[in-house]
Amino acid sequence: MNIERLQTDILIIGGGAAGCYAARTICEEAPDLRVMILEKANIKRSGCLAAGVNALNAYIAPGKTPEFYVDYAKQDAHGIVREDLLLTMSERLNEVTAQLEKLGLVILKDADGNYVMRGSRNVKINGENIKPILADAAAGCQNVTIYNHVNAVDYIVKDGRIIGVYANDVLKDMLYFVECRACLCCTGGASGLYRPNNPGFSRHKMWYPPFNTGAGYAMGIRAGAEMTTFEMRFIALRCKDTIAPTGTLAQGVGAKQVNARGEVYEQKYGLTTSQRVYGTVTENREGRGPCYLRTKGISEEQADSLKKAYLNMAPSQTLKWLENGSSPAEENVEIEGTEPYIIGGHTASGYWVDTHRMTTIRGLFAAGDVAGGCPQKYVTGALAEGEIAAHAAVEYCKGIEREAIPDDYIHEQAREAQSYFQNDADAFTTEQLEEAMQGVMDHYAGGIATDYGYTESGLAIADEKIRRLTALSDSVHVSDAQELTRLFELKERLTVCRVVIAHLAARKETRWHCFAENLDHPDCDDSGLHYINSRFCDGELRIIERELTGRYENYEHCN
Repeated sequence: MNIERLQTDILIIGGGAAGCYAARTICEEAPDLRVMILEKANIKRSGCLAAGVNALNAYIAPGKTPEFYVDYAKQDAHGIVREDLLLTMSERLNEVTAQLEKLGLVILKDADGNYVMRGSRNVKINGENIKPILADAAAGCQNVTIYNHVNAVDYIVKDGRIIGVYANDVLKDMLYFVECRACLCCTGGASGLYRPNNPGFSRHKMWYPPFNTGAGYAMGIRAGAEMTTFEMRFIALRCKDTIAPTGTLAQGVGAKQVNARGEVYEQKYGLTTSQRVYGTVTENREGRGPCYLRTKGISEEQADSLKKAYLNMAPSQTLKWLENGSSPAEENVEIEGTEPYIIGGHTASGYWVDTHRMTTIRGLFAAGDVAGGCPQKYVTGALAEGEIAAHAAVEYCKGIEREAIPDDYIHEQAREAQSYFQNDADAFTTEQLEEAMQGVMDHYAGGIATDYGYTESGLAIADEKIRRLTALSDSVHVSDAQELTRLFELKERLTVCRVVIAHLAARKETRWHCFAENLDHPDCDDSGLHYINSRFCDGELRIIERELTGRYENYEHCN
C-alpha cells in the first residue's frame, strides 16, 4: 500500500449538503484557513441529493415561527428531541433557502413572487441540479481542496482531541493520513443494516442511498464518542416496488391513505411519521390490505404534474406508470414500509453534540444526517447545521495547532490494510457476510419480516450473531482498492448494528410504533422521557440515560 500524508486546518468528511455548505461558510468567514473535503464518490453527484429533489421540506412559512417548527418536530418525535438544536437550526432555515436561490436553485413562485408552498412547511423547487449547485459553491472557494474517491476509515484521537483521519483511496492502492486542527463529520446516516424490500439484483433500490453505510457513526463509536437515540430508527412509507417518495402524493395532491376496501385509515392511527407506517402495517396484518395512497380521480393536470415531479428525484415511479400504460389519475398507488435506517436528518439518531455541534471528542463536529438530537432537518436543516458547525470549527481553531500523526500508527494501519489482500481467497466474501448481517437484523432486531417488532431475547441473539460476523470479517480476502472499501463498509455497518441493538434493548417501552416496536414493552411509558445515549469502550457498549434539555438552554458537554 502506498502512503501519503496530508495536512489541512479544517477537514470535512463527506461532500454532501452539509459538507458543501460548511466549506462555503468557512471560506467566507475565514479565507486564511485551509479546508479539505474527503468524498467517497464524486462531490458533483454524491449523497442524498445525488438524483435531485422536488421540495425543500423544512421552511418557516409566512405567519409561522422557528418555535412552531420546533413544536412540530418535538410532537412528531414524541418528545425525544434536543430543543436547543432544533431551535438554532430552525432560525436559519429561511436564510439558507434564500442562499440556495442565489446560488442558482430554481424555487417555484406564484404570481405575486412568493414561494409556492407544498403543505405548511415545504417549498416546491426544480431540484434536479441541487447537488451540482452545492458542489460548485464549495469547489469555487480558493481555500478548499476536494479529494474525490477517498473513503475515511477512522479518526485519529489523542488525549480526547482529534488530530487527524485515516482514509483509503477507492480506486487505487493508496492510504491517506490527514492531519487537521478541527474536523467536521458530514457523512450521512446508515442504510443496508437490514434486509431491504427488494432482493437480489434490485436490493439497492431502497429509500436511503445504499452507499451511506454509517461510516461517520462507526468512526465515532470506535473512537469513544457519545452517541444518542439509535433506537429511534427511521422507516419510510414509500411507493411499492419503486420505493419512491409518498410525500409528493400526500402533500402534492392531498392523497389519503386507504386500505383495499377504500376506507381512509390514516386518522385511525395518527399522523406522525411513525404512525403512518404503523397504520399501514396493521391494516395489512389484519387482512385489509394492500394499502394505497388514493390518487384515482385526480385531474389529468395533477397527474402530469406528479409524473414530472418524480422525474426530479425518483424516475422509476414515472417509468412504472408509463410502462404499465397507466396514470395516478386512473389507479391508486400501492404503498409499503421500507427496512429501518439510522438517520439523524429524519429522526434523532447520531452524535451527541453540544449546541454548537461539537461532539464529545474535542475538535470533532457533526452536521446533517450524522448529527443526533435534531430530527426533521431535511435539506435546509443539513445546510443550517453545516453552517453552525463551520462557525464553531473556525472559532475552535483559534487556539489549536496541528499535531503530527505518529509513525507507528501509520505503519500499523498499513499492515492491517495489507493483511486483507493476503487472506485466504476461499474464506467468506464481503457480500456473503453482508447478507448474513441483514438476515440477522431482519429476523431478530425488528425488520420487515417481523413487522418491525422485536423482543429482548431476540435482540440478545442478534447481538451474539453480529459479534460473530464482526470476527469473521477479519478473514475476508480483497483483491483491489474497491473491494477493500467494501470491506470497510461492512465493518462500519456491523459496528452500527451493535449500537442499534443495544439502544433498542435499553428503551423499555414502545414510544414510536414500528420505529421501535418493543413487543416486551408494547406501551408508551412517560418515565421513558429521557435520552438513551451510549459510549463504546474496551469492546463493550455502555448505555447512558440523560435528562431532556430545554429549548433555550445552551448545552455544553459537562463530562
